[in-house]
Amino acid sequence: MELLKNHHPFNCVVLKKSYSDFSIHNMSILPANRINQVEEYYFSIKLKEIDQMRRNGHHVLNLGIGNPDMPPAPTVLDALHQAALQDNNHGYQSYVGIPELREAFSSWYKTYFEVDLNPANEILPLMGSKEGVMHISMAFLNPGDEVLLPDPGYPTYLSVCNLVGAKPRTFALEPDNNWMPDLEGLEKEDLSKVKMMWVNYPNMPTGAKASLDLFKRLVDFGKRHQIIICNDNPYSFILNNEYLSILQVEGAKDICIELNSLSKSHNMAGWRVGMVASNPEFIQYILRVKSNMDSGMFRPLQMAAVEALKLPASWYDEVNTEYTKRRVIVFEIMDLLGCVYDKNQVGMFVWAKIPATFESARLLSDKILHEANVFLTPGYIFGERWDNHMRISLCTNLDDLQEAKSRIEKVIKK
Repeated sequence: MELLKNHHPFNCVVLKKSYSDFSIHNMSILPANRINQVEEYYFSIKLKEIDQMRRNGHHVLNLGIGNPDMPPAPTVLDALHQAALQDNNHGYQSYVGIPELREAFSSWYKTYFEVDLNPANEILPLMGSKEGVMHISMAFLNPGDEVLLPDPGYPTYLSVCNLVGAKPRTFALEPDNNWMPDLEGLEKEDLSKVKMMWVNYPNMPTGAKASLDLFKRLVDFGKRHQIIICNDNPYSFILNNEYLSILQVEGAKDICIELNSLSKSHNMAGWRVGMVASNPEFIQYILRVKSNMDSGMFRPLQMAAVEALKLPASWYDEVNTEYTKRRVIVFEIMDLLGCVYDKNQVGMFVWAKIPATFESARLLSDKILHEANVFLTPGYIFGERWDNHMRISLCTNLDDLQEAKSRIEKVIKK
């Protein structure tokens, strides 16, 4: 751009500069302080790195992310197609979801979890349960409120806690305690500022299953200390047939909130269909936030989700048959690396401790990525003290898993 002294209305000196020379770095505009409390999501960064490697000609196999690669049931796809063909299904939808979807979620919970949920006021459909973590946090947390977060745990709990200005407090999950919280130990601490506690069973990343006794103790803990207990429950149907919900405990709705999702259970991750369940008052608080952040879910998606929730138990059996085959190969990969793991873990990942011969999981992950073109998730992203653990996803077909195993074997034997 050239600004001439005689032609410029402000009689400026002559400047010769291209548009590319101007950037936000020359300006005084800064982001909100909350942005300084979070970083770009680890998998977002890693996917960009993998994408660049692929553009450079590398055939990278991604065994890191829990992104179901199998399709939803044919009846679900047909329901979406038929609903999308209807002219009147393309407008804004209700903030609380269509009645049919809330009723389907209610029936699903009754069938598999033996939990009674009133579809009118105890269920709120979500665009995936991940957004529910934000909605719940915004609905209940004030700056300075403390939140109990599992360690290891889903990174989004910490990110959202920081974004809303709350104060994170981790509680340790230890293998010697079957990855369960030490509630007795927590009660020896000052809990007066704690407003909320996140738990996640079946657990990610460890694959540990909860027990009804644990849920009873959590409900009691929450009530005695006036702490909202939030259970994130998307993995119940993956390699597991002991379906548990914290809402099975008598009186749990008084103090508990549960998130669930069709992402893993029905191979609908990209569809973004989830739910939150609790007492009517809590649901209304969450709705106040949600109704100011979206304009309802596409109706054909909701109608397809209704069909998904009606699928028979044989659907889950069929999906798990495939995951069982895949897990055998993932166990073999962990064996190649000399890892220690629990064969009874559930969910769509395998969590394992790496041998002391490797300095850290993050270095091992990078080595395998760049030498074998296979991405495995280092455990430190679930908590800094877990850099001696590795997680592998089951969301890769058998042929690619075998190929990944072969590549890793060559790297390890160098």
